[in-house]
Amino acid sequence: MSKTKTPTRVLTVVVCALYATVTQVTAAAPLKTTESVTKPVGTTSKIEKPARNGAPNGATNGNDTTNGKLNGSLDAERESRKRLEDPLTGIVINRTITVLGKDFYNYFVTAWRHLDGDNKYTITIFERPSARWGSEIWIEFRRTRMFHTFLSPARQAAREASEQAADLVYQNIMENEVRRALFKSPDLGEEEL
Repeated sequence: MSKTKTPTRVLTVVVCALYATVTQVTAAAPLKTTESVTKPVGTTSKIEKPARNGAPNGATNGNDTTNGKLNGSLDAERESRKRLEDPLTGIVINRTITVLGKDFYNYFVTAWRHLDGDNKYTITIFERPSARWGSEIWIEFRRTRMFHTFLSPARQAAREASEQAADLVYQNIMENEVRRALFKSPDLGEEEL
């Protein structure tokens, strides 16, 4: 093991731990509802309508509902809101051309689904075939190249290369997400697409 690889691995572990902490903090932030918001003194509130069974809003009736919603529907509401924000998350787009590229894609997707179990990241796999070099394959996430390699024409090498590519792409995406979460500048805007 060379000395140049050790700091990179340590940095990767630190970045992944930092990303996990940021993810846990943002996931733990409660959703604001009318019950949890405190009103300043002197403000008026809207008139609450009684529920159909005569109980006021917020009271639990015999059907285990609160404010007319089933318990646990808050998670379903969050999931639907998440899907409305970007309904095309978790897609692996196939832009390969040759049989070698299709093999790489199939093996990559199998390995990728184990890493990205939440289907949070949309990535694209591109291929440029060459008679001399085999196939040039690269993987992009948010129009940024996360992985780039040349595959030899031997098809049996595609499986090992695709599994290594899945690991590298996942690590690079995690580092990219941490950088995006930590770097805020009023001069730079979000992605426009």
